Amino acid sequence: MHEQSELGLLLNEHVFDPIARALGIHVTEGHHAVPDQIVMALLVAMGIIGFAIWLRGRLSVEKPGRMQHIVEVLLEALQGLMKEVIGRDPRPYMPLIFSLAFYIFAGNVIGQVPGFISPTSNLNITVSCAICVFMYYNYQGIRKHGVLGYLKHFAGPVWWLAWLLFPVEIVSHMARPFSLSMRLFGNIFAEELIIGSLNKYIFPFLVSLPVMFLGLFASTIQAFIFVLLTGVYISGAVEESHDESHSDEHKQAIVHGQQQKAAA
Repeated sequence: MHEQSELGLLLNEHVFDPIARALGIHVTEGHHAVPDQIVMALLVAMGIIGFAIWLRGRLSVEKPGRMQHIVEVLLEALQGLMKEVIGRDPRPYMPLIFSLAFYIFAGNVIGQVPGFISPTSNLNITVSCAICVFMYYNYQGIRKHGVLGYLKHFAGPVWWLAWLLFPVEIVSHMARPFSLSMRLFGNIFAEELIIGSLNKYIFPFLVSLPVMFLGLFASTIQAFIFVLLTGVYISGAVEESHDESHSDEHKQAIVHGQQQKAAA
């Protein structure tokens, strides 16, 4: 059971379907050229891009506006959280993390607007976000340690248990996109299903407003959990192994000793 949005149907009937037919693409009766969740995802993406362009033209160091203050506070709060989670300077990872937080939050809450549905209530959208996270944190791990050094992390700290830990770690990492996508999809889909049922079958729109406020809270929590787990996965990928950290500490001790000798 997955409802279609009125706006998605309107855009398909008057924009996407005619374009597809003009290009010679056959549109089956009862179906549309562009799936509803893709229409909603495009609207969310275009809205975010439009907002970013609008905000960029109003950025000012001397006289920052109210919206600039809000965005800066959100960015600093998220950056502080990621610094605690990742354990190092999170600025190299913030473009992806902040974009994910903004996109998922907007995709979650847009379903609260009549005529819209949340694109994140469709498994295809949440899987695509989870795959992006999976590819990104593995790329960062390989970039930090090299291919062999990164694979060494999967073997664990004890060499004689590597034959057991390596396949377990591989399965664990492969399950991460599944858990990320299913958690987000399940919560947002259930939220939309409950609110839609209340509005359509049980209560009028105004009576279900308290439930919609709860849905807004749940949408925020789900976006927060998604980016928090993204930070945890990045932290695990770029963290130094025991040997590397011990080597760095040894080098720092040598440098410190040399500096003390030079000072003496």
